[in-house]
Amino acid sequence: MSLTRLGSLALAAVLSCYALQAPTPPAKPDPADQLRSTYVLGPEDQIAVRVLEADEISDKPVRVDMSGNIRLPMIGRLRASGLTIEQLEAEIAARLKVYILDPEVSISIVEFRSQPVSVIGSVRNPGVHQLQGRKTLVEVLSDAGGLAPEAGHSVKIARRLEWGRIPLPSAADDPSGQFSVAEVSLRGILDAKNPDENILVRPHDVISVPRAEMVYVIGQVQHAGGFILNERENLSVLKALSLAGGLDHAASPKNARILRASSGASSRLEIPVDLKSILAGQTGDVPLQPEDILFVPSSLPKKAVIRAAEAAVQIGTGLVIWRR
Repeated sequence: MSLTRLGSLALAAVLSCYALQAPTPPAKPDPADQLRSTYVLGPEDQIAVRVLEADEISDKPVRVDMSGNIRLPMIGRLRASGLTIEQLEAEIAARLKVYILDPEVSISIVEFRSQPVSVIGSVRNPGVHQLQGRKTLVEVLSDAGGLAPEAGHSVKIARRLEWGRIPLPSAADDPSGQFSVAEVSLRGILDAKNPDENILVRPHDVISVPRAEMVYVIGQVQHAGGFILNERENLSVLKALSLAGGLDHAASPKNARILRASSGASSRLEIPVDLKSILAGQTGDVPLQPEDILFVPSSLPKKAVIRAAEAAVQIGTGLVIWRR
């Protein structure tokens, strides 16, 4: 047998021994087990208690009352609020030892009702969500269906001071002295640039995702719609037109308009814009303001269409939102 062949066999034997001795990777923790040790029971939670040796207790739903207590046969009144599932199981087992030698108690949660979190604004499923164990800001936003297309670039958090102040440098107390409020960059936590800002959410937190500032391009362009302004971004007419894919063949660039909201007025100001002159470099580019509408009419008179397009933007229909 050649030396090369002997070397290959020896290497294979060493690798085989290493594989046998290598430690088995730890199993991933079961979310149900994590919930049992992390979720803290509170008023209005509903649980089901099972005791193998006590049929009068087993599988009967029990709701934690507003005082934080439950009532069970053989035991009577018992404090449940403030305990995890594991701690309550141990407490029930300790009390049942008077009647049962070695009681086996298991508890499952039927309804989560005691740790609500309000998620509002530009998320897909806004509303009240229940915390189930320890959850971070990103996890709660995910439970709310994730961000809506028109979501802005920050998230605001308001927390009751009874749960402590929000552990962020930007946190401050509100004027009423009852809440701690803070603002977090969504890009920083979603891109893991600032993981420390992905804080744990507490019961009764109010999480708000504001709608992003936008500009709209409608009419005779390739891709009409709303374009979300990036953080600290200034958008001009040419940039907006570029994002919309440019003019189509039926456009009348000399008769374009910027429709701008006027404070205290029910209608928008119409600012004439000669796109043909701007594209030719004969006049300077025009800056847009948030919520401006750049309307590019067709070569036919479109006064009525301008009004219809403005109404469409105001009611939020018929437009695609583009996030870059």
